[in-house]
Amino acid sequence: MELNSSVAAVVTGGASGLGEATVRALAAKGVKVAIFDMNEEKGEKVAADVGGVFCKVNVTSEEDVDAGFAKARAAHGQERILVNCAGTGNAIKTASRDKQSGETKHFPLDAFNFIIQINLVGTFRCIAKSAKGMLDLEPLEDGERGVIINTASVAAEDGQMGQAAYSASKGGVVGMTLPIARDLSGDGIRVNTILPGIFDTPLMQFAPEAVKQGLAASVPFPKRLGKPAEYAQLAMTMIECGYFNGEDVRLDGSIRMAPR
Repeated sequence: MELNSSVAAVVTGGASGLGEATVRALAAKGVKVAIFDMNEEKGEKVAADVGGVFCKVNVTSEEDVDAGFAKARAAHGQERILVNCAGTGNAIKTASRDKQSGETKHFPLDAFNFIIQINLVGTFRCIAKSAKGMLDLEPLEDGERGVIINTASVAAEDGQMGQAAYSASKGGVVGMTLPIARDLSGDGIRVNTILPGIFDTPLMQFAPEAVKQGLAASVPFPKRLGKPAEYAQLAMTMIECGYFNGEDVRLDGSIRMAPR
């Protein structure tokens, strides 16, 4: 897909981290970008920086997502690009015993469902609603109507202890990539997923420097955390290369996560 000012995009989780980097990369090509995020202050700032529009959206809310797409399309027209970066995680063992009291407990199901609803169902909700809108677009010269990029995680394939919910949600994103690509192929809509490794995102800012250095050292090469701009670079390749479809690609410096 050729990127220019005639193309509109929506980026979920676009106010910071991987999403923000993708917003800025798209805008640098002239693309009109709408940001879906919960953080109004950061989202409005990024939107102002790139001449885009901010939509306060919780991807677990049908009403929020519908309102977000309506606002984005009113400003920029129907999007040809959707990049799903909204997501979160937690760390709770499936079942455990308190070392001091001996009391046993299990992963609270509401906490498990919370992650699934954001990372998996929220991603699919945005895909389905965006794809429905893309169907009404006139195809480009090569028959393409749109492209969708999802964000999973290396935890989809080698999740660590305590990551049952997170890995399940991200594994679901990987698992649905090919069937969705097949569902939409007849209408010229491509679908791909990126599996990031350990990236230097705002969540990492809360980690002690020693922890970050240890994580960086665990990456085979290069021995550092991933840069959000590198995620955006791969997303842009997936968007611009018309033969890139139905793929799940790790972006991780060849790391394979240890059990803990």
